[in-house]
Amino acid sequence: MPLPTPTLHSARLRLRPFTSADADPLFAMHSNAHVLRYWDAPPWSDRSRADRFIAACRQMAEDGSGARLALERASDGAFLGWCALSRWNPDYRSAAIGYVLDEAAWGQGYATEAARAVLQWAFDSLDLNRVQAETDTRNVASARVLEKLGFVREGTLREDCVVNGDVSDSWVYGLLRREWRPSSEPEPLRVP
Repeated sequence: MPLPTPTLHSARLRLRPFTSADADPLFAMHSNAHVLRYWDAPPWSDRSRADRFIAACRQMAEDGSGARLALERASDGAFLGWCALSRWNPDYRSAAIGYVLDEAAWGQGYATEAARAVLQWAFDSLDLNRVQAETDTRNVASARVLEKLGFVREGTLREDCVVNGDVSDSWVYGLLRREWRPSSEPEPLRVP
């Protein structure tokens, strides 16, 4: 079943389907070793890799396995990265979320804002019950994003990635529908 790729809006971002115009900034981001230092694949060295990535985004939506959205700043249309909902399983009502942002966009809350918009779509429109995420245990910033969104660390995948000879562990996070807080408001204190 195809999964229509939405266009989502947040206060500062527009999340939209990829176009061929995104290939150059996408390649620049994915060829930056510093940006991908915690990623599960080495940086890109061939510009055609960006075109294949964009084609894979379209295929992902067509085969119904997920949606990968380009992130752009609403004020000026600058490409900031991407956020994806993948491994969509309508029978289990589950999916996985992931994101990559260009280094210039780090530390400004864009990852949290983008992921929040995708989660809102996932829980409201796709009726998901669970969204999972994984992050390299060394990637403290990504773990912080997930925890701000309400994800709970559920375990560690030991030595699950080997990229260019570098072995790393990953943390697995989960967010259940009943735990989802769509706004950035903290959860109210519960008195026993």
